[in-house]
Amino acid sequence: MASYDLIVIGAGIVGAACAERAAREGLRVAVIEPGPVGGGATAAAMGHLVAMDDDPAELALSRLSLQLWERFAELPLAEFSRCGTLWVAREPRELDGVAAKVARLAEAGVAARRIESAELYELEPHLAPGLCGGMLVAQEAVVYPPRVAQHLLQLARELKAECYLGRRATALTAHGVRLDDGGELRGPVLVATGCALPELLPQLPMRSRKGHLVITERYPGRIRHQLLELGYADSAHGDADSSVAFNVQPRPTGQILIGSSREFGQDDRTVSAPMLQRMLERAFAFVPMLRELQALRVWTGFRPCTPDGRPYIGALESRAHTWVAAGHEGLGVTTALGTAHLLIEQLLGRAPAIDPAPYAPARALR
Repeated sequence: MASYDLIVIGAGIVGAACAERAAREGLRVAVIEPGPVGGGATAAAMGHLVAMDDDPAELALSRLSLQLWERFAELPLAEFSRCGTLWVAREPRELDGVAAKVARLAEAGVAARRIESAELYELEPHLAPGLCGGMLVAQEAVVYPPRVAQHLLQLARELKAECYLGRRATALTAHGVRLDDGGELRGPVLVATGCALPELLPQLPMRSRKGHLVITERYPGRIRHQLLELGYADSAHGDADSSVAFNVQPRPTGQILIGSSREFGQDDRTVSAPMLQRMLERAFAFVPMLRELQALRVWTGFRPCTPDGRPYIGALESRAHTWVAAGHEGLGVTTALGTAHLLIEQLLGRAPAIDPAPYAPARALR
C-alpha cells in the first residue's frame, strides 16, 4: 500500500497547482484524476487573470495569485497574453463608482485608472457608441487554462509526484483514500474536485453553475483588451437562477472568446439556445461588430459555487488529515496559484502571505 505526504484528488488547474507546489516543497505527492488533466471547469474557463475587488478576501487571494502568475509570463505554451482588462461603463452611475474601485485596487497593489469616453474609443474602436468610459487595469493577462494545468502536473511529475490517471477516488478512508480498482493510498488527502466535492465530502455544500462560451475564427486586432462591463460582479456574485454579463477576450491566436452566462439548476452540458442568444445579445450591445464574425465552437461548463461565494481552502477540522481546495466559481484560474500557496503553507505549518481564515471550510459545515 503506497504512502504519501499529500494525495491530491483532482487535476484541474487548482489541484495541479497544489500538487506542483507541494512537490516543489519536497513532499511526496500523488495525484488522482479520472478524466482529462485540465478537464472539467478548467477546460470551460475563459482564462482571465483579473483582480476582483468586490470582496476583500477575494481581492487578497486574487492579488497574491497575480503575483505568482508572473512566472508564466514567458512560457509560450501557457498562451500568456498581457492584454490588460478594460472595464466598460454604460451609465454615468457605473463610472461614478470607478474612483472607489481604483482606490481599493491601489491599496492592494494593483495599478488601475479611470478612462474617459474619448480614450475608451481610442483603446477599443469597435465598442458601441454612447458608452461613458471605464477603468483600465493594464497589467492583467489571460492564459490557456487546460495547457497550464497540464504543465503544472508535468512539473510535479518531474519532481517525482506519482499520477493515478484514469483512476477515481471512491471514498475517503481513515488513513487516506480508496480507488475504484479497490486499491488504497495512505496519507493526508486534498480534495480539489470542484463541483464533485460533495461526492467525497457531503458535509460541504456546493452548487454547480452552468456557463456558455463561444469562440470565433481568427480576427486579429479586432479586440485589443479583455473587456468586461462594470456591472459584471452583479452577475458573478448574484444568486439569480440565470444571468448574463458582457465579457469578451482576445486570444493570442487572434480568436475572440465571448462570455458569460450563469445558470443554477441546470445539470446537463447541452447548449441552451435561449441562454446562448441572451448572452450573445449582451455582447452585441457592447460590441456590435461581433455580429459579423464567424463562430467556430460553442460549449458549456460548470462553475463550483459555495454558499457565500468564497472558495474552501484549508483543513477540514472535523476530519483528520483532510484538506479542501474547491468552490472558486469563476475565479479558479486567477486564484489557482494563490490557493496552492495558501494551502501548502498551512499544510507545512507556516504562516501564509494572506489571512487564511476567510476561506476556512469550517464556516460552511452542514
